[in-house]
Amino acid sequence: MSDEAANATTGDWPTELRVTKDRAALAVSFESGVSGTIPAELMRVESPSAEVQGHSAAGKTLVAGKRAVTIRGVEPVGNYAVRITFSDGHDTGLFTWRYLRELVENGGTMMAAYEEALAKAGLTRG
Repeated sequence: MSDEAANATTGDWPTELRVTKDRAALAVSFESGVSGTIPAELMRVESPSAEVQGHSAAGKTLVAGKRAVTIRGVEPVGNYAVRITFSDGHDTGLFTWRYLRELVENGGTMMAAYEEALAKAGLTRG
């Protein structure tokens, strides 16, 4: 099933996508009532791009030093995703509605895992 078809059956269509005034986060609301704010840093280090995710689970890159990254722009891609341009120039990840919802719902856990991975690697958020 395509993301678009899955979104249509699960109520995952966004009703609002708004960059916060400080450009440090993306506020997202969905038809289903789920809503939240996703930090730019989390979106950048968990970008769905091949540059970050690699071409397999073993190929994922641990991205350090992105604490101060901000959102420079948000561009719609069809009716299923957005391309986010970050202040460090990264812009290759397509954030589907489903992935944005995952970041809203699991962002705290994902951020904690990221911080733990950085600590184990001797790296910092910067």
